Amino acid sequence: MSLQMGIVGLPNVGKSTLFNALTAAGAPVANYPFCTIDPNVGVVEVPDERLGRLAEMVHPKKIVPAAMEFLDIAGLVRGASKGEGLGNQFLGHIRGVNAIGMVVRCFSDTNVTHVEGGVDPRRDIDTITMELCLADLASVEKRADRSRKSAKTGDRRFLVEADALDALAAHLNDGRPARTFSLGEELEPVVGELQLLTAKPVLYIANLDEQDLVGLQQGKKPASLSLVEEIAAAEGAGTVAVSAKIEADLAELDPDETSLYMEEMGLREGGLPRMIRAGYALLDLITFLTAGEPEVRAWTIRRGTRAPVAAGTIHSDIERGFIRAEVTAYQDLISAGSFAVARERGVTRLEGKEYVMQDGDVVYFRFNV
Repeated sequence: MSLQMGIVGLPNVGKSTLFNALTAAGAPVANYPFCTIDPNVGVVEVPDERLGRLAEMVHPKKIVPAAMEFLDIAGLVRGASKGEGLGNQFLGHIRGVNAIGMVVRCFSDTNVTHVEGGVDPRRDIDTITMELCLADLASVEKRADRSRKSAKTGDRRFLVEADALDALAAHLNDGRPARTFSLGEELEPVVGELQLLTAKPVLYIANLDEQDLVGLQQGKKPASLSLVEEIAAAEGAGTVAVSAKIEADLAELDPDETSLYMEEMGLREGGLPRMIRAGYALLDLITFLTAGEPEVRAWTIRRGTRAPVAAGTIHSDIERGFIRAEVTAYQDLISAGSFAVARERGVTRLEGKEYVMQDGDVVYFRFNV
């Protein structure tokens, strides 16, 4: 699986600038609302230095890193849940992503207008969250009405479901997202069917002024970032700080110039690796590796995945005919220097169907179909 994140936010918060810098996709950027209408899509490689080390060992024909897909979705405005601006299109695009990356404007720039009149991270987050909640509210109320009608047949299960949906509706009506609501067993499958927008994991992307991001490296956290982190912590969301302006400057440099620029700015790394790590942590994803002469490749799975299911990410036949997984932890393999030595040292194991995959496992699946 690959992580698909929808980049959302109010107009003019730096969404498309950030998207362009991260993906080099050339999405249009302009200082007016709704510059982005259809979602721009960019696929980026997930940085993983382990692939290069494995390639030095097995000399493959190609290296295939894991991928992360970003969608730059049209800016949302107050009233989007009722179709204002490009609300209906915006909300439709969000339903298909694994996670939402909400860009929050924390920078001041008089040359870039703000649709709400000024920089206020909490107000902006509340505006977007409320519109998403209202869109979900309509779906939940409709389902609750249907459940009540079904309950008239005498099936108490539908009455319990309707009551639970009513409680969720009240929660949403208060501007609180579904992900902060305690779902009972009766609601989990229903919420899954409804594809609620506010049930999706959220990564708050605080778009800082250049000097604020540099200061952050020196331990000086701006108040705007502290506020975003406070909001995120209260609902179990993630946070990452970036400067879309710095990312845009970096995207225009060649590798040698990039290193020099980052050194001058006091930055250890760009925003993309941090966003990817935060996205993986948000969705509880890990990576296992395969290494051989044809290719060295990274595969993304959810933490807790068992070996046969992991094998299925490569090919369904491997899952269907799974026999054993030959597993070597990455660090053990690097220390051994080769698969042969790893086997001699006894650090290569044969695991069965109940084995739970670990991040960095280097695996060869044995199967028969």
